[in-house]
Amino acid sequence: MKAVLITPEKKLLLSEVPAPENREGCVVIDVHACGVNRADLLQVDGKYPPPAGWPDWPGLECAGTVYSAPGSSRFRPGDKVCALLGGGGYAEQVVVPEELVMPMPENCSFTEAAALPEVFATALLNLVRIGNVKPGQTVFMQAGASGLGLAVIQLAKFLGAKVVTTVSSEVKAGAARAAGADVVINRTTMNVPEELKKHPIDVAIDCAAGEILGECLEAMNRGGKWIVIATLGGTETRVSLRTFMAKHISLEGSTLRSRTNAEKGEILRALEATVWPAVAKGTLKPVIDQVMPITEAESAHRILREQRNAGKVILTFPACN
Repeated sequence: MKAVLITPEKKLLLSEVPAPENREGCVVIDVHACGVNRADLLQVDGKYPPPAGWPDWPGLECAGTVYSAPGSSRFRPGDKVCALLGGGGYAEQVVVPEELVMPMPENCSFTEAAALPEVFATALLNLVRIGNVKPGQTVFMQAGASGLGLAVIQLAKFLGAKVVTTVSSEVKAGAARAAGADVVINRTTMNVPEELKKHPIDVAIDCAAGEILGECLEAMNRGGKWIVIATLGGTETRVSLRTFMAKHISLEGSTLRSRTNAEKGEILRALEATVWPAVAKGTLKPVIDQVMPITEAESAHRILREQRNAGKVILTFPACN
């Protein structure tokens, strides 16, 4: 089969590799489409290796049809599914533990379904399981026009929250507003900590972190939760412990990829129960910036590196529709 390998020069090259061998308790998926995520870029850079047992090539989510499944499985060959992966999605086939496989939501194409697992699982994990967001609260999402940002905005609004977000351009501001954001801060022209003070935060989902984090904590409501899910803006900040203690702020780190399959499976079952029906109705939507053939994986990564996307970038294989 073909898969996108990382070359010694840190480039992406579609290559011939052995077909994967099935394992007990796993589903083999013929991949029709896969999502591109920033973790894939980090993997190419040698900074984010896949967990043990997963292929060396990138790909944290996919959609396709079941090639084979255990006799006791709820899935059968030919079923349309999507899956959350530890890696390996940039390939014609992938072997996935059954707990990480979901039926595709109704009324979804393969390209749309491939845009769902990673961002909505991350959104649900941090907004619901960690953030415990309630109706009427205010949620802050950094990088609101990213694939994850647009998912978090939609899910937070679905939960009844007010949403404040940051973007880097007016085009991206439009995408964030279209997803439901109530307040959009252009971080290139506005002072983010000062703007946040006008809209005190209950739960923050922060993929940037960096120096600005400590200043932003001043805008938290009492008992607020600041959840760091990535450090794209840097790994260090200064925090006023007086503010931290006086406001009873919780500062928590959270990643999805490092969790056990059992933990991920619980999150995915919650997705099926709460998010999938809303996706089928069109209440929640995968937001796709571009769809590109798998042969253009290098160009797709460049789009994310240059922050030119507003929504997900999806790679497709020839059989995709």
